[in-house]
Amino acid sequence: MKNRYLVFIASVLFDFFAAAVSIFISFKLIGAPEVPKGGNIFVFSLLIWPTLMVLSFYIFKTYSVLWRFSRISDLLRLFVGMVVALGALFICQMAVYGKAISAPAMLLTFFLAFFLTVVFRLCMKDIILRVSSREADDKTSADKLKGNIMIIGAGCAASMIINELRDNKVNNCKFKCAIDDDPAKKNTYILGIRVYGDRNSIIEAAEKFQIDTILFAIPSCDNKEKGEILNICKETGCELKIVPSIYQMMNSGEKGISKKIRKVKIEDLLGREPISLDINRIIDYVAGRTVLVTGGGGTIGSELCRQIAEHDPKRLVIFDIYENNAYDIQNELRRKYPELDLVTLIGSVRDSKRLESVFKTYRPDIVYHAAAHKHVPLMEDSPNEAIKNNVFGTLKTAQCADKYSAKKFVLISTDKAVNPTNIMGASKRMCEMIIQSYNKRSETEFVAVRFGNVLGSNGSVIPLFKKQIAEGGPVTVTHPEIRRYFMTIPEACRLVMEAATIGRGNTIFVFDMGECVKIAELARRMIALAGFRVDQDIRIVYTGLRPGEKLYEEVLSNTENTLPTAHEKIRIAKVREYDYEEACRDVEELERLAREFDIPNVVRLMKRIVPEYHSQNSRFEVYDRELEEERTA
Repeated sequence: MKNRYLVFIASVLFDFFAAAVSIFISFKLIGAPEVPKGGNIFVFSLLIWPTLMVLSFYIFKTYSVLWRFSRISDLLRLFVGMVVALGALFICQMAVYGKAISAPAMLLTFFLAFFLTVVFRLCMKDIILRVSSREADDKTSADKLKGNIMIIGAGCAASMIINELRDNKVNNCKFKCAIDDDPAKKNTYILGIRVYGDRNSIIEAAEKFQIDTILFAIPSCDNKEKGEILNICKETGCELKIVPSIYQMMNSGEKGISKKIRKVKIEDLLGREPISLDINRIIDYVAGRTVLVTGGGGTIGSELCRQIAEHDPKRLVIFDIYENNAYDIQNELRRKYPELDLVTLIGSVRDSKRLESVFKTYRPDIVYHAAAHKHVPLMEDSPNEAIKNNVFGTLKTAQCADKYSAKKFVLISTDKAVNPTNIMGASKRMCEMIIQSYNKRSETEFVAVRFGNVLGSNGSVIPLFKKQIAEGGPVTVTHPEIRRYFMTIPEACRLVMEAATIGRGNTIFVFDMGECVKIAELARRMIALAGFRVDQDIRIVYTGLRPGEKLYEEVLSNTENTLPTAHEKIRIAKVREYDYEEACRDVEELERLAREFDIPNVVRLMKRIVPEYHSQNSRFEVYDRELEEERTA
């Protein structure tokens, strides 16, 4: 903002100078008309002409133009403004002296002033670009474009990007060709760059023009089509970059679009459309309320905190047992939202007295319960810990929510709770049963939200694959046919928040997460995205299914097992309800067995509580056979 004012002042001062110089030269070369004795039309014109020109430029908003992004229309506006100013000068001279300077003098004055103002603005544009380039030098080399460039798209966004990158001295790149699916654009030119063909020509063009980087410049393209095109691009082995979305470009301002060019991410290749949400409903629900997030330092918990902070809560309470995670999200939120009433507390959901003190002190209106153990193989080895943290932790948090009259309790569940094949999934299904049973006797509305894998979350395959690729491989996949649902972290959290607004208690929400993605294919895409060739540069190794691991995850998203909601992507699972007294007896017995570290009977009881729980690739499969024999006996 300060720089804009400086540019404005400099422009006004120079325009005064240009106007004065133009009128001075005109009078010296052509001369002034004779006027009544005592009159001095030269001095009068020297004073009035600069004022009129600056005033006219201001009226025609030439000082509001960002000359870094100037067009012919902006020069035309400058031209019209000067014509109006010269007309006003003529009228003033006639009104005061009854005469005006000659037509040649008028024309000379006009063209001199126009030439000088245009030159000044071009110089200003160059200076601004140079300053911007120096600022851009602070960016890492990964963000700079080098070598031969192929641009995908031959529309307005592409032309803007080409113009800006050509002016930006930081990027040492050459545009070699463009690609566009519009057949009418084939063999035409965009700013001197030939449109070589459609998406089917990408690989051929990359080889012909020795392309180093492919730049995707179709911000309006839907995610499915974008994914299809980018998956073709990755076969070239070129570095892939993508321009900002339309929203980002509208908000880029003077910083420029090129600064927002980023590397293609794996979610760009998945081709799944983002889920649209009712942001206003979420804002209305969260604003002015005290919100507690358990596990607030984790992947889902921390993102929930970020999005809650955006929606003006009365107070946000972060509760987590891991101090480093809590410290990081606390610092981030205090930096971004200095006015936010933020409380960060360390403690465990297993600790009844600690939970009691938190609820008694802060009286949360909304509780997002994200604290949980989630790693399947680890929980197979430590079932007691899954029970303590997931089941007992949920029970104790729910009890406090009920006791201190929280309006809404939202359990973050998982697709692994559907027909569970492992301890972790079964423990989360038990959590769902607990809150369902609790809802019948409480004024608090208890709901659960169930979704699949989250891209980039701690312990997920994405960070693992990135690390393995960086180390030169191999990339490990458990099975060639293993598939998972994926969604982005922000998207998952926004869905959680919207589900909370529409939930009315005793509800388990499931999300339409699109199509399952083969993990092996995901690995191939990530290897190609990193610029390597599968099985040549980096191998994929199949290690076998881990204990408790499914080939296919389920979310009960089909119409047979779910009910619709007001949101087309959110449905309600039809599941067996659980009696509160029965739940209390089962949990009490589980707690006794867990304290005694009686793992066999802990697992046996879990299978009785959750009859759809059948172990796979696990040492606990023997208990399934035992139960089956009991039923048939």
